[in-house]
Amino acid sequence: MTALPTPASALAQAMAQLPLVAILRGLTHAEAPAIGDALVSSGFALIEVPLNSPEPLQSIAALTHRHPQALVGAGTVLNAQQVKEVHAAGGRLVVSPNFNPAVVAQALALGMVVMPGVATPTEAFAALDAGAHGLKLFPAEMILPATVKALRAVLPQTTALLPVGGITPDNMAAYRAAGASGFGLGSALYAPGRSAEQVRDKALAFVRAFQATVAA
Repeated sequence: MTALPTPASALAQAMAQLPLVAILRGLTHAEAPAIGDALVSSGFALIEVPLNSPEPLQSIAALTHRHPQALVGAGTVLNAQQVKEVHAAGGRLVVSPNFNPAVVAQALALGMVVMPGVATPTEAFAALDAGAHGLKLFPAEMILPATVKALRAVLPQTTALLPVGGITPDNMAAYRAAGASGFGLGSALYAPGRSAEQVRDKALAFVRAFQATVAA
């Protein structure tokens, strides 16, 4: 029987495939299969359904069942009880807008990948000390590429840094040049009412833009 990958190795594998997190805020359970198919077929391996979406746990369960190879979980996770609920739904990924030690501890206890939100060096080092597998730099609108460069200079070089908030195909290159490992993609990728075909088109545009930063 093959052992399950550790959370750190699962994240590393997904990041190696494509370090872009699809943030599906507002996703409905009915939309989940088609939207998930559009993302996975475009190369996405990281998918989060924020918990302030309609029936998020049902969507997470559906996406996990349909795409077990992807790292699927929840965003906007604010407390330890929510971590337990995401785990029970089959989610393996916990993303938060803030750093809450209790959320990180609960995710680690359940063998889940956890990426808290941070905006300062103090928060970043505290989150890493608590065991976070990666850092969501949020909101990116106030964390400019110069800030990412400064954080990258002092944080461990292996730390996954993912700016989130206002990321588009046009501004990815500057963040990548500053040291961003990947990105969380919100309304520029998915918004309620957007068709699976439209999401696929936007997903492919993000993939092309990211690949261009790798080739540069």
